Amino acid sequence: MRTAGRTRGQQRRLEWSLLSIALLGLVAWLSTADSLSRVNHLVQDAGLRLISRPAHPDIVIVAIDDPSIAAIGRWPWRRALHAELIARVSAQQPRAIGMDVLFNEEDLDYPGDDVLLADAMQRSGRVVLPVLRRGHGPAADTADLPWPAFADAAARLGHVHVVPDNDGVVRSLYLQEGPAAAAWPHFSMALQCVADPALAHCAAPRAGPANAEPARMAAPGPWQRADRTLIAYAGGPGHFTTYSYIAVLRGQVPADAFRGKYVLVGAAAAGLGDMFATPMSQQSRLMPGVEVVAQVLDGRLSGVRIQPAAPALNTLFNLAPVAGALLALLLVGPFIALLTSAGLGVATLLLSVALPWWVGLQFAPAAALTGLVLAYPLWSWRRLSAAAHFLRLEMERLQRDGLSMRLQPRTGDSGDFLEKRINAVERASRQLRDLHHFVSESLQQLPSPTIVCDPQGRILLTNVAARRHVGGDPLVPLQGQSVVDLLQDLVQTGTGQPLITQDKLLNQCMPEQSEGSDAQGRSLLVQCRPFTDLAKAGWLMTLVDLTEMRRAQLQRDQAMNFISHDIRTPNASILTLLEMQRAYPGRMPGDELMLRIERYARASLGMAENFVKLASAETQEYRMAPLDLVAALAETVDDIWALARDRGVEVTIAAAPETAPAVGDRAMLCRALANVLHNAVKFSPEEGVVQCSIVQRGRHWVVSVRDEGPGIAPELQGQLFAPFRRLHDRSHPTIGGVGLGLALVHTVIQRHGGTLEVDSDAGRGAEFRLVLPLRA
Repeated sequence: MRTAGRTRGQQRRLEWSLLSIALLGLVAWLSTADSLSRVNHLVQDAGLRLISRPAHPDIVIVAIDDPSIAAIGRWPWRRALHAELIARVSAQQPRAIGMDVLFNEEDLDYPGDDVLLADAMQRSGRVVLPVLRRGHGPAADTADLPWPAFADAAARLGHVHVVPDNDGVVRSLYLQEGPAAAAWPHFSMALQCVADPALAHCAAPRAGPANAEPARMAAPGPWQRADRTLIAYAGGPGHFTTYSYIAVLRGQVPADAFRGKYVLVGAAAAGLGDMFATPMSQQSRLMPGVEVVAQVLDGRLSGVRIQPAAPALNTLFNLAPVAGALLALLLVGPFIALLTSAGLGVATLLLSVALPWWVGLQFAPAAALTGLVLAYPLWSWRRLSAAAHFLRLEMERLQRDGLSMRLQPRTGDSGDFLEKRINAVERASRQLRDLHHFVSESLQQLPSPTIVCDPQGRILLTNVAARRHVGGDPLVPLQGQSVVDLLQDLVQTGTGQPLITQDKLLNQCMPEQSEGSDAQGRSLLVQCRPFTDLAKAGWLMTLVDLTEMRRAQLQRDQAMNFISHDIRTPNASILTLLEMQRAYPGRMPGDELMLRIERYARASLGMAENFVKLASAETQEYRMAPLDLVAALAETVDDIWALARDRGVEVTIAAAPETAPAVGDRAMLCRALANVLHNAVKFSPEEGVVQCSIVQRGRHWVVSVRDEGPGIAPELQGQLFAPFRRLHDRSHPTIGGVGLGLALVHTVIQRHGGTLEVDSDAGRGAEFRLVLPLRA
């Protein structure tokens, strides 16, 4: 059994190892692949929407919106309007002005407007213009620069490109883009350089040859991009403070609306300029390109920068929760493992949302979620298959063991493979339970106390006799208690050492049979047998009560001593007298000889009668019938009158009710009363008084006999009722007897369900009280 369990454990660990290797390999591969990008984007976008932040107060947008189009006219507008806008904004001392409007050609219709616009830019000294990429393919990519006059007048140039993902949503951009010979920073970085030229990324010379020929086709060559970063969106469309273009021209803005601010000018009207889908877009709302630039600038000003996690780090992030779930599947139960897997999934999602804002790294958790979703079902399927296989083997084993008589199909049984196996094993298990119940019930019916315990002595099973033996409720089990503590008062006869100890149980050195006695004076034979249950040793203990047998042996020994000594002595005396008479005829008168022989014969006969009476009181069946204790006492007093008269002792009944109804054997009770009165008269002095009485005490009658004899010392009272014990041999050698009278009294009263009490002390007489139950 132990080998089979070890084999199943090894097989389980092997299957777990194979599943772990396969699943972790899958997760590692998915962590670097793009197949789950939609799931990753869903989680990442949800995180951006959940953790938004207020717009930076230093960013203001001047929107070329629908009201401005309606007031000014269709696009494009004359560049003199842009010059006026720049002049009005510059008058409030902004940090920088970003004109997200492409001025890449000369205005042939109004050449004077170009001069005005360039002059406005020159005067402001804070204007940043955009650079665009033209063409497709490495050989054709060029930078589309502003018209040379505007490029020279601008403080900085910056690109405004973004990187849409496969689903068309803009989540990232490159901070550096352009031909290898002249790459431009992002528009937001150019704005920062205008506001603070001392920034580290502002040390490079202004991008773009301002006087190249032709200017708009400057720096041809392969287009390069570097330093990809995620856009740390602060909110959705309309998140920033925005003023209409026409409102600025009309002077309908606060006097300090642009003071110390970054002012972005760009298209926001429908159908005008670039509109992008973003993670923050809701209900299909698109975000204008100028707002995307504002989002990037907001992140930089707020110090929020989010980078995609490195592939190795992202793989480790995905492997960790899956490995934790796999360990839970191996080490804990199915329900706890399920909760652990769910908790790890929630933790992975929460970390995916929180880590971009805590450490600036964005992870792709789809691989980890896939692994967590697959781990529990795959392992459960594998364990279910193993369980089905095990149930099939167990069913076959049970059938081989003869437990197949109740494995026939039942009405309503399903055709499911596993359910059929479960039903079969359930029926066989029911038979085993029935067998166990039969064995347990058989154990309960054993007359001797029987205890089953484990190697440490912890009780596993007891029968009713065992529970009664220790004085407990027969209906209350003793399981879980220590047999060493329960039987601690059971000691070896003679040595006083405990019979059952922890060391003996653990070291398997309990003798098969050992005899001792407990605190209640019971003689017990302890029979111990070790047993094995599922590779776990234990003990089966049976306690055999030898008290009656030992008492019988003691009585036999006492009887043998009585026969060999007490009865033999007077008979030997008779034989001695007869031999003396033959050897020396006439030396002793015949009357004296006959008198002595009679005395010895009567003593021998009396001892024999007393012995027979005691044996009869202990063994014969009592004839229980209603009786009156008052009448029985009066009759016994009358019978003892002759002896009392000869010894000059008065016997009286001092107090008694009219009747004292009880149930008992009248002859035995009268014999017990006679023995007590006989002792009281024998030990009373001449002219002494023996007082008798009967009183009621609760549910009992108390029959008392008090004398004025020598009394009994308290240390000797424990020997009063032992057979063949004479406590006054030395103090009153002339008073005959063999020590059986009080032993008979004790036996009769006990068999009537009563008790015998003694109140005495040396030199002040003795009072014996016979306590008997009232008649029901």
